[in-house]
Amino acid sequence: MFFRKKKNEISQNHIEANLANSKIFVRNVEKIYSSVKGDTLAMQNVNLNVLENEFACIVGPSGCGKSTLLRMIAGLDEISGGQIVIQDRNIVGPGPDRGMVFQGYTLFPWMSVGDNIRFALKLKKMKKQEQEEIVDKYLKIIGLEKFKNAYPKELSGGMKQRVAIARALANSPEVLLMDEPFSALDPQTKADMQLLMRQIWQVEKPTVLFVTHDIEEAVFLSSKIFVLSSRPGTVKREVPVFLPYERDLSLKDTEQFIKIRREVNSLIDHNGI
Repeated sequence: MFFRKKKNEISQNHIEANLANSKIFVRNVEKIYSSVKGDTLAMQNVNLNVLENEFACIVGPSGCGKSTLLRMIAGLDEISGGQIVIQDRNIVGPGPDRGMVFQGYTLFPWMSVGDNIRFALKLKKMKKQEQEEIVDKYLKIIGLEKFKNAYPKELSGGMKQRVAIARALANSPEVLLMDEPFSALDPQTKADMQLLMRQIWQVEKPTVLFVTHDIEEAVFLSSKIFVLSSRPGTVKREVPVFLPYERDLSLKDTEQFIKIRREVNSLIDHNGI
């Protein structure tokens, strides 16, 4: 009994220590889908820890639960077991402390660019002058000052995704969750968006958890990468990314970058689920 109690005390102390240093703390999370045919275990024993102001990426084979995990952290999907904590709060549903950027652009087509960015600010009943200042700030950050009064149908895919990112950041979330936001873009626009996202993170310092199937993208953007296994998905390995803080696209051709990319690629279950 003494040894069991001691072990439990150590385990609890370890959890508390992780929580003290975490922005996002995921412990022993599982996801089960139920149907008339029975239960399907999609994810099991998922553990990860993202620190304040950290940029972390999640990669893994198709069907491993990358997007599901992100949606559970966002509070859009329920967990079947375990615990998800943002700062010191258990996640039980969506909240303004988490901003979400999806693969689709999810802009309101009847609103101008400025009004899309301003949407959450109006819900907060913020003063109009404050709203304008925040909208103008993020339009400048994403380089779309001249498109404030344009509508989504007038924008390219990359421009739409810039607006979606600005809208999420304008609400000052504690955590920015991004679900393959650049996957639908052409290679050149995708590379430009990766560079822009890295620059935004270096200035704004949000805590970012970014899902991608693109290993090169994950290495370029992040300070660490969580590699998920095939279904039932779990964290197979956490790979630190020791690369320069200031980054440009030429970094992708360096030996250090290629070495990390190969390491992550070797951990992916390429045979699928």
